[in-house]
Amino acid sequence: MGMRHTLLDVTPLRSSPPFRRLWIGQALSGFGSQMTLVAVMFQVWQMTKSTAWTGGVGLAQAIPLVALGLFAGSLVDRVDRRKFYLLTTSGQAVCALLLALQGFLGHVPVAGVLGLVALQSCFVAGGGPASRTFIPHLLPKQQLAAGLALRRIAFQGAMLLGPAIGGLIVGGSGVGACYLIDAVTFGAALYGAFGLPRMNPGNEPARPGLRGVLDGLAFLSRTPIIRGALLTDLATTVLSMPISLFPLINAERFGGNPRTLGLFLTAIAVGGVAASLFSGTFTRFPRPGLVMLGGSATWGAALTLFGMSPGPWAALVFLVIAGAADTVSVVSRSTVVQMHTPHELLGRVSAAEQIVGQAGPDIGNMRGGLVADASSGATALVSGGLLCLGAVAVVGATTADLRSSSVSTSARTASAGP
Repeated sequence: MGMRHTLLDVTPLRSSPPFRRLWIGQALSGFGSQMTLVAVMFQVWQMTKSTAWTGGVGLAQAIPLVALGLFAGSLVDRVDRRKFYLLTTSGQAVCALLLALQGFLGHVPVAGVLGLVALQSCFVAGGGPASRTFIPHLLPKQQLAAGLALRRIAFQGAMLLGPAIGGLIVGGSGVGACYLIDAVTFGAALYGAFGLPRMNPGNEPARPGLRGVLDGLAFLSRTPIIRGALLTDLATTVLSMPISLFPLINAERFGGNPRTLGLFLTAIAVGGVAASLFSGTFTRFPRPGLVMLGGSATWGAALTLFGMSPGPWAALVFLVIAGAADTVSVVSRSTVVQMHTPHELLGRVSAAEQIVGQAGPDIGNMRGGLVADASSGATALVSGGLLCLGAVAVVGATTADLRSSSVSTSARTASAGP
């Protein structure tokens, strides 16, 4: 019984057929999306031989999410979320088909490829917040954390295997075949969404345009528990994101061996998957806010120790711990956000969460690179980890509701309207 309570809780898959279909569809679609990322990077590199253009792939994905996210979230809070998700997922599928077509035919300029990537990201800006509102509709509160952990492990599985499978397909059949498989996987996502019930935003739909966005921002500003959760996420990403530092750390400390560099990236993913597999250890804990603070602090401490590690094996252990802590923090943060947000505001708050999750790591990687240019990779890592620890301590000390929130009190919080 004890071991069963430490493992990933699959109760939501057994108890809710709509959630099960949605989860399977989104998991398959996630694999396709990761395969497409590899195909786009490879195609752009082959066309330009320029790291500036390959860096533009991330920019093409990020700008629509940041620019449109809050407005898309407000729209999610005005319409039937199921229909809106079906529409945006269909749009992503069409973009994947267009990418496949240009991949097979060729002769499309690189700006056209990035334009299709950006167009697809516009649909993601709306579909992402819509899909984040589904789990509270489909699962009871006591299964919410378990459902989010299942969603997280599907994402991590796609991150681990999708790029490798995509590389094999690109190498064997070309980028067009990879894009086409991605388009087919969107069919699974659509199948999962068709089985969902009608999902209206609630009794108080968002006001149109900028007014609806401002209402959502006002809710964030006056709700300490949600604000604290998002600030904690920013602390862990903006102040201490390590990915951009890996090549420099590998060169400074471990001789620049490319196999070591690859293991750095794998170690974080392994830690995340391990934490998801044993997520019963924290999803059943009644205070997700406290778990989130602990996970974020562990992330900062692990990266500090990684920056101080004299040997590669110790460094890999600390990265595994950091990856596990990241999963604990992300699942617990999403649990806090969804438990304490009224249904009529969930689209806008989910959009803000998506923007934080997208922009935070990008800014954090840039911060790390700038600090490393002025000092060293180790200094950038250690200072970032310590700053993260300090910021998490400040948020925890100044947000009592975040420390004390529990499943039993969330209903009262979420019932407060905008």
